[in-house]
Amino acid sequence: MNRKRVVLLCLAALGTVLVLGGCQKKAAPDGQGLAIDKDTSYAIGMYLASQFPIPEAHYDYDSFMEGFKAFSEAEETRFSMDEGIAKIQAIFQGIQEETAARNLEEGKAFLEENGAKPGIITTSSGLQYEVISEGAGPSPGVADTVEVNYEGTLLDGTVFDSSYVRGEPVSFPLNRVIPGWTEGLQLMSVGSTYRFFIPSDLAYGPDGMQSIPPNATLTFKVDLLSIVDTGAEADPAQ
Repeated sequence: MNRKRVVLLCLAALGTVLVLGGCQKKAAPDGQGLAIDKDTSYAIGMYLASQFPIPEAHYDYDSFMEGFKAFSEAEETRFSMDEGIAKIQAIFQGIQEETAARNLEEGKAFLEENGAKPGIITTSSGLQYEVISEGAGPSPGVADTVEVNYEGTLLDGTVFDSSYVRGEPVSFPLNRVIPGWTEGLQLMSVGSTYRFFIPSDLAYGPDGMQSIPPNATLTFKVDLLSIVDTGAEADPAQ
């Protein structure tokens, strides 16, 4: 998601909290508006922190409160909101790049060690796979539509997607999925179960996707259930 959009959504959410918290406000002294009580102020701080999940963050809390107070009380701020958003975007961009670099190194180390294990086959592209069980059916082509059950995990074991959990298989053309799937499923016969170890450049790369971090190496257990259709119109892998 666009980082500016993230910031704006957080600010909008804060506005909602302030409105909903109005029932807990009481009059401030000397006619200076409404004061938010201590517990509600604390809750707003908690909420703001939950909207900016920056790993191992160490804020300058004095500056944090200075900026919050200045904007809340319509005082002159050090810089414009657009400049402030740019600073926040830069932090998230830095985190993205650092995470991507770390994941890339961890993935390379994992694949090197994994590739030396018995039963693990590494293709020329860098895709690794393990045959759990071999079927007797035909193998799909790059333009075929297949039906599969699968479960995808990160290297730490986190399951990010599973058709088993959803309780129903999925169908898709092989030329419209990540390169690791396009290549790997063509190695399978219908009725087979394989486990794929997919390097990031054959998966979602430095951008990641939703719950998949940037440059993540992925593991998939895949059951090839059937070839639904053959000869689908060619289309670049997404």
